[in-house]
Amino acid sequence: MHTCASGPQGGFTSTRFVLVEPSHPGNVGAAARALKTMGFSRLVLVAPRLAHVQTDPEAIAMASGAEDVLASARIVPTIADALAGVTWSVALTARMREYGPPQLAPREAASEARQYAQGGDIAFVFGNERTGLSNEHVERCSALAHIPANPAYSSLNLAQAVQVLAYELRIAYLAAEASAAMGQAAEADELGSTRAPNDDIERMYVHLENALIALEFLDPANPKKLMSRLRRLFARSGLEREEVNIVRGIAKHILLKTHARDRSSPS
Repeated sequence: MHTCASGPQGGFTSTRFVLVEPSHPGNVGAAARALKTMGFSRLVLVAPRLAHVQTDPEAIAMASGAEDVLASARIVPTIADALAGVTWSVALTARMREYGPPQLAPREAASEARQYAQGGDIAFVFGNERTGLSNEHVERCSALAHIPANPAYSSLNLAQAVQVLAYELRIAYLAAEASAAMGQAAEADELGSTRAPNDDIERMYVHLENALIALEFLDPANPKKLMSRLRRLFARSGLEREEVNIVRGIAKHILLKTHARDRSSPS
């Protein structure tokens, strides 16, 4: 049975589903099918094990009517490429993380998504079938989501996890469309338009880290998870463009002052 993918646009066209290093072509095809049944079409594959997974017979068979979504999937080499231009992103994780952004249930993540999707691209990031997402991947995202499955048997197939999130997003986006029709979407539009893009936030972290090293507050040889903690702090705040500019301005002046100090110090 195939579900029609026609319907509202909005978050349906601004939401990317990112699969990081998928191993099995069948899962990629099944994920494409999961997306199409819920009205989504933007699939991004980060360094898949099979470079030509879109034409793999198993992937095509599992797509089962969603071959168009599979064929149009974008393949990129890194998570940074997959998140380029994104204003908000969610990492799907099977376990609690000591470090990283705030953690949400799928329905909460979808509720947040309906706000940010009004102002630009957002992304939901899924890890490799065997190893999941690395800490580096998780820290690049704005939030975490965890599917509260049966603790006695919590193993979810990659495509099943994609289906759960795509369903929750569909419900949230349809509700957002109904609200917009009644003129209640102004607040969501404002929030989405002021949110800092992921690219800008990553550049801010690099700038800030360089400033902290220059101050000798951060020892690059023994960082003690300082940047991970700062990432978690900023992720909780939901950085806006102006706030990113302020942090980068502070970092810039720290670097200018420390460079001037170093030049004036006797050799």
